[in-house]
Amino acid sequence: MRVGIVGGGQLGRMLAMAGHDLGLACTTLDPAKDSPAAQVAPALVGAYDDREALLELAARSDVVTYEFENVPTASVSFLEERGLPVSPPYASLEAAQDRLVEKTLFTEVGLPVPSYAAVHDEGSLLDAIAAVGLPAVLKTRRLGYDGKGQAVLHHAELAQEAWRAVGEVPSILEAFVPFDREVSVVAVRARDGELRCWPLVANVHRDGILRTSVAPAPGLPPDLQETAERYVRAVAERLEHVGVLTIELFVHEGTLLGNELAPRVHNSGHWTIEGSETSQFENHLRAVCGLPLGPIDMVGVAAMVNLIGALPDVDAVLGVPGAHLHLYGKEPRPGRKLGHVTIRADDDQTLRARMLQVAALVSDA
Repeated sequence: MRVGIVGGGQLGRMLAMAGHDLGLACTTLDPAKDSPAAQVAPALVGAYDDREALLELAARSDVVTYEFENVPTASVSFLEERGLPVSPPYASLEAAQDRLVEKTLFTEVGLPVPSYAAVHDEGSLLDAIAAVGLPAVLKTRRLGYDGKGQAVLHHAELAQEAWRAVGEVPSILEAFVPFDREVSVVAVRARDGELRCWPLVANVHRDGILRTSVAPAPGLPPDLQETAERYVRAVAERLEHVGVLTIELFVHEGTLLGNELAPRVHNSGHWTIEGSETSQFENHLRAVCGLPLGPIDMVGVAAMVNLIGALPDVDAVLGVPGAHLHLYGKEPRPGRKLGHVTIRADDDQTLRARMLQVAALVSDA
């Protein structure tokens, strides 16, 4: 089977690598000639809304998927109109592209969220502050990622400054949550509706960028896993989702609050490459191709450390027991995700010790 992947970043790269092992012929589409995925699979160079490039991708594909949620919805419609199955579906892409639509979806399926209000201009921001209260976070409704397009607001008199900071575009004001932890639930849903969930993952962000993930999230009450699975199932079924679906959550006073939705393979699921019997990348492809889902049982306990801005000493990283290095073929630059290290162990104590060993070798730039 032939799979078209819109996007040639590191997620497209890892999808193509997983597809190779399954005997799938993957082709990626990306504006960059030297995209990470182009180093491992055939690649088309073109804008995501370039109709000639999309037609070429369609000619080379039996199904199409995507590696990030800012793919133009018009491009998905263009492919679907030509009879090409695109998964995840249009509804999932639409929900993930607009934070207001996303929060409305969460509310409709019963997933609690922080208080929020739509912001259309500077005047409505003042109304939103009155409704939501302070402190709060102003976020653009579209195109924000890794902490971009956000401004924390502590005082109403700084509303104008916050509005300018997010680019004076349609936004959403969310109550600031003094959460205990950040977690995510990564699930995969097949075409026939079967859904499998990996264990809740504990995530640590700094400067808006994910730094580490640990699976399963240590110290969580057992009932939170069941609750998270219920929420992600409700979202996936509402969207008729096919493929991997990730929901980022806050743990606040023993409950889960919905933060963000990602209709794709996700950074917090990278540990599954070595830490699960079937990785998120393989299971995503299995789902979109209509193949049976693979088992998701954990192989011990696992963690991931992102490599941001600078590369570590390869020999030293590979010298850590249970450590596996994944580089994305990118040139180093400040704030750029260059790769990750997955770490596996038989128990939590050993895992923590190995994470500390890897962390000592990693320096951000």
